[in-house]
Amino acid sequence: MKFRAALLFAVALGGVAAVAAPARIVAAEPDSQITILYDAFGSDAAMKKDWGFSALVEVAGKRILFDTGNDPDIFAANVKAKGIDLTNIDFVVLSHRHSDHMAGLNHVLSVNPTVKIYAPREGFGIYGSSLPSSFYRKDETLPSEMRYYDGRPPEVMKFGAAWQRANIELVDKTTEIAPGVTLIALVSDAPGTRELKELSLAINTSDGIVLVVGCAHPGIEKIVEAATAINPRIRLIAGGFHLVVASDEIIAKAVVALKETFKVENIAPGHCTGEPTFAALKQAYGNRYLYAGVGTSLPLASGAGSVGRRGEGPALQEDDLATYRTLARREDPFGIRKAQNLRSELSYQ
Repeated sequence: MKFRAALLFAVALGGVAAVAAPARIVAAEPDSQITILYDAFGSDAAMKKDWGFSALVEVAGKRILFDTGNDPDIFAANVKAKGIDLTNIDFVVLSHRHSDHMAGLNHVLSVNPTVKIYAPREGFGIYGSSLPSSFYRKDETLPSEMRYYDGRPPEVMKFGAAWQRANIELVDKTTEIAPGVTLIALVSDAPGTRELKELSLAINTSDGIVLVVGCAHPGIEKIVEAATAINPRIRLIAGGFHLVVASDEIIAKAVVALKETFKVENIAPGHCTGEPTFAALKQAYGNRYLYAGVGTSLPLASGAGSVGRRGEGPALQEDDLATYRTLARREDPFGIRKAQNLRSELSYQ
């Protein structure tokens, strides 16, 4: 009840904001698509698999590189295999500071050194940062040679980025960076990644929000909730949901939230979403589950397959909802162990 109340409050606030400043909407042209350039699964023989994520988003007249994978050589090979010209991308979005999402940036900068790069602003981080010199305590009794900057520090202290000459713009709050193109900035409070800042890409098309996430460390439900403040209709989510080690109960809650609470129409999970979550979402979404292995292109134009159709698809029935809510008490809720055992039995025959 508290979650639903919070959601209604957020949507209400979004409605108020929309009256004051209507969200800009862009069209998904016939050639609009998301191409997965980096992931650890896929059926394209020309693409190399590795743990990490990258996608090229072509929509609203923009070519946006979202994350750059885990290894610059593999990233470069996959870009070449798809025939992608990195010299004419509009900008790069680095979702967060983990290496499996940004290691390929060296290759990007080698062919396009002035490209605009958006990254999360952190107090002291790899993308560069700054702090007021008032942050540290001072002792004026010390001789000048023992004091920082001889006792005369600059008003703002700037700290270098790992890529010194890169054109990096730091983002510390949800910001529309182009008409209909918004970076959602949130902070993780999960154990292990607490205080990690992450950017997600939300494109407000005439058919609803197209949402691309890197790892969803702040929580996939929180990211989607933030996107509904732009447009309550979520047309597609692609990327990593960070449920790769999640329990059945947590997976079930996420499925119910995405499918029933937020009415997400199409789902294209990858990277750190996790195999059990792939299975659960496939079961819940049917033909609105879009395969998104490395090398896959997901069309975004209206009428282009499942993602282009209006509507929410079949709703989970009450008995299905009850099943999902009690998954944690079942030994093999998504049939994964059964399928594995069956494959093992067949391999011995």
